Amino acid sequence: MSSPHLQLDFAADGVVRLTLRRPKARNALTPEMVAGIPQHLAELAALPPEECRVVVLRGEGKVFCAGADLRAMRESGQASEEENREDARRFATLFRSVAAFPAPVVAAVQGAALGGGFGLAVCADHVVAEDAARFGTPEARLGLVPAVISPYVVRRLGPGRAGPFLLGGGVSKGMGALAAGIAHELTPVGGLEDVLGQTLERFLQNAPRAVRQAKSLLLRESPLPPPEIEELTIDAIAGARASEEGQAGTAAFFRKISPPWAPRGSR
Repeated sequence: MSSPHLQLDFAADGVVRLTLRRPKARNALTPEMVAGIPQHLAELAALPPEECRVVVLRGEGKVFCAGADLRAMRESGQASEEENREDARRFATLFRSVAAFPAPVVAAVQGAALGGGFGLAVCADHVVAEDAARFGTPEARLGLVPAVISPYVVRRLGPGRAGPFLLGGGVSKGMGALAAGIAHELTPVGGLEDVLGQTLERFLQNAPRAVRQAKSLLLRESPLPPPEIEELTIDAIAGARASEEGQAGTAAFFRKISPPWAPRGSR
């Protein structure tokens, strides 16, 4: 399934850009986008290495990706547990498709990468970010669980550094994101394209088949979550969406009020 909110652009040097195109909605991920990204990546993975040397993941407009679509989030509260499981499974497939892609994936992040957007960033091999870009997992503040992205956050940051994000709803930017290992390069606001170009030039200095072999080794040395862990995360988020906390937190978010567990007077 493809989506009108995704665009592929091919360059003669083997750089392929996959752009999220919902700028008015902060590039929030619709179900069609969640299904479409893995399909596009599967098609790109089938190309000869020389034709797809690097994939650049971008977001059109001022924000990289604000996470799941708000309308879909609201509807999930009325969905059955099995429907929520299937939706979570689609997100699990999305993140695995990015992390397992055989060629390097470079995420270029501006504005924010939150929730599912944070998941896309930590699944990429290299992140170039504006120094004002924010990375975080706000799910627990909504009574939900950042479950499906959690194995990739831990894989990237380690348990110690993952904790403040997964447990505390932490947000990081600038040097904090660099120090945590979320971002690999920073650029001032407005300079993202220039730094991205320099990064891609470095990647293109390397032989495409050798790079793919190195990526294969990395995936063996730092494996993606096994099926039983993936199923555990799917169960966790499906249950959380249907829980009292999940219902109350989501309702509070849309009403723009504090959830019942938050300190009095907080937002």
